[in-house]
Amino acid sequence: MDALKRYVAEITPTKRLMTQVAEKWQAVILLKHLGKYSLAAMTPEIIARFRDMRLAGEDRKDKQGKSLPRANNTVWLDLALLGHLFTVAIKEWGVGLPSNPVLNIRRPAPGPGRNRRLSREEELRLLAAVDKHSNPMLPWIVHIALETGMRSSEIVTLRRMQVDIKRRIVRLLETKNTLPRTVPLSTAATELFRESLSHPIRPIDTDLIFFGEPRRDGKRHPYQFNPVWLNLKREQGLADVLASTISATKRLAAL
Repeated sequence: MDALKRYVAEITPTKRLMTQVAEKWQAVILLKHLGKYSLAAMTPEIIARFRDMRLAGEDRKDKQGKSLPRANNTVWLDLALLGHLFTVAIKEWGVGLPSNPVLNIRRPAPGPGRNRRLSREEELRLLAAVDKHSNPMLPWIVHIALETGMRSSEIVTLRRMQVDIKRRIVRLLETKNTLPRTVPLSTAATELFRESLSHPIRPIDTDLIFFGEPRRDGKRHPYQFNPVWLNLKREQGLADVLASTISATKRLAAL
């Protein structure tokens, strides 16, 4: 689907940084399942099958081979991106399509809010699994989130110039409400950033603190935290946990 690649190259960069990260990941999913179709070949029936497959989790299995269903909100966001792609293609790129097929299917209703909280034993088990992960970026991100209250999307997009170890602050340029803010760092958070900035295998081709391997475009993008985090929660039998209270005050909601 060349149109989606064009969208990611031209439209996605005009959005907030956190949205860019999310859309690039969603684009990978859409290309995997719908990439063989052109926009003209995409029908409501094809998109509805994609919706149902994603909701049922047919494209991912647990260790016993059982499908792992996805949240309504996850699939809703997939369809929102696909729908906007069609809108841009028709209105701005002059693609001669009679209508937007995404508008002709039912979108999943937003799921109810989840309040599931971890027990103390579950907290310790989850954090122990985080600390044992082979990539040190995962525990750094999780513990920084706990110490600072920053969202994972804010943390993984941080660049070195945004962290001032001497003054013990982080400058966030893009936040959920679009307003920049300064985050003070505790002693523990400062040490976590000091360790991550001193990563011995840090490449010279990026100033991202938490980086991934180069992709097809030859560039390094932020570390793909969310898939790793979700897999780890599933492995610990905690897939239903959205937020957690740590020591009564620190929250995992930021993750």
